[in-house]
Amino acid sequence: MPFLKRREREAQNAAELEKRPSADTEQRVTFMAVYLGLVASIGGFMFGYVSGQISGFFAMEDFASRFGERQADGSFLFSAARQGAIVGLLCIGALFGSLIAGKMADSLGRRLAISVSALFCCIGTIIEISSSHAWYQFAIGRLVNGLGIGALSVTVPMYQSESSPAIIRGVLVASYQLFITLGIWTAEMVNYGTHEMSSSASWRIPNGLSFLWALILGAGILLLPESPRFAYRMGREEEARNTIAKLAGLSPEAPVVSNQISEIRVKLNEEKAGAQTAWHEIFTGPRIFYRTILGITLQAGQQLTGANFFFYYGTTVFSATGLKDSYVTQIILGSVNVGCTFGGLYVVQKCGRRSALMAGAAWMFMCFMVFAFVGHFVLDQTNPMNTPTAGNILIVFSCLFIVAFATTWGPLVWAVVAELYPARYRAPCMALATSSNWLWNFLMSFFTRFITGAIDYLYGLVFAGCCAALIAIVFFCVIESKDRSLEEIDTMYVLGVNPITSAKWDGSKLPMSADTSGRNSNEVEAARAVSVERVPTKTVPE
Repeated sequence: MPFLKRREREAQNAAELEKRPSADTEQRVTFMAVYLGLVASIGGFMFGYVSGQISGFFAMEDFASRFGERQADGSFLFSAARQGAIVGLLCIGALFGSLIAGKMADSLGRRLAISVSALFCCIGTIIEISSSHAWYQFAIGRLVNGLGIGALSVTVPMYQSESSPAIIRGVLVASYQLFITLGIWTAEMVNYGTHEMSSSASWRIPNGLSFLWALILGAGILLLPESPRFAYRMGREEEARNTIAKLAGLSPEAPVVSNQISEIRVKLNEEKAGAQTAWHEIFTGPRIFYRTILGITLQAGQQLTGANFFFYYGTTVFSATGLKDSYVTQIILGSVNVGCTFGGLYVVQKCGRRSALMAGAAWMFMCFMVFAFVGHFVLDQTNPMNTPTAGNILIVFSCLFIVAFATTWGPLVWAVVAELYPARYRAPCMALATSSNWLWNFLMSFFTRFITGAIDYLYGLVFAGCCAALIAIVFFCVIESKDRSLEEIDTMYVLGVNPITSAKWDGSKLPMSADTSGRNSNEVEAARAVSVERVPTKTVPE
């Protein structure tokens, strides 16, 4: 490659330093790094809060009288189409928000893009809370809110993955999912506290709190530093160096900081050796099509596990099992979700990505098989009180499902997708991958009422089949990325490392002059076939 031939000494130094096992061990877990991860993750909290509150709204008397359809007996109900539209327009907005987020993050910077996205959420909440009797106004408010939520679902994991030290990157990115679960749980608790109110306060109070979360994020993110990788790409090397040092608790001149700057420099100059990036290169660029499709599949797979089936329609589903207060069941499920997501952070930090994802998918497969067959063949759906055991089994296996999701596919997918792409393609690829999550989120939220009306609990077999497929996809396609730098992960995908044996891959066996940009396929093939032991080097001043 031209750059490596012109600057072979720098490339050799950086490549050798990249693979040194002592690099990560010199870093420390700092307050600033944790604070960065937590503040940015409020974007996930907002996502969870907005998703979790809507299920309870439909069971509130005032909300139904304002936005439902009057029946012959004077009661108010929501048709499948109207309920699906109110739930699903948030996802449609998020779909478009996620698609524009990549360009916005590259233009404004990661930090400012997050703040602008929070502003959209504020506007959407105002539209929702000011709705009086027009259900479509409330739905439009959710559409606008979704624009911000969708953009945050791209920019927050991107900002976290680019800024966090490698030793805690997985945990901080996965904390986005933890905050999603905290948001869902908080919404369910607030709904429980207000659902007996007879006035519009029953839904306007929980709805209005969304504005507060957006305000905290929009202002709080401006107090944090810009992503060091974005800052470097904008020519602000000293800012990038100081940010890396501060987040890792080291001096700006520390070897580990210099090593990371060298890694970023080498990758950036490899990219600059080629032409400017066009949008279609996420499909046609060197060895990037595979990762683009894999990211889309993993994000879609997170939805197709069936988790949001419980969170969007849980109140409706569990009222059908004979429970007198389905709000309580939702709180139970939400509490299990939150508690187990803390366990998920441990899994992210201590276990491999591949094994955790496969085990989680197998567990969820088992849970949905039981849920589907017991619900369809055992539960008395006309009078659930006749089959209390079946109702209890549904609740237990729903909780077991959430345990599996919250510890594996919930947090891990965000971490894995955030690690998939090189800096050159990261923004558009993450935007496209996250948009697939929102697309399937919408399809599920809109069509679930129609599908369950036709095949009731056998709907669970669809999710069981998806979980089985995801086991195979992870086994054959996902590379083990735990505790590796973003640049090293990129190199593994470029060189076509076998995913099945990727956990044992040793980057120190790479040829010194191997092209890891993927632009020269002949060099890449040669690098696969040759194993050359590296000779330790030391950095030589220019």
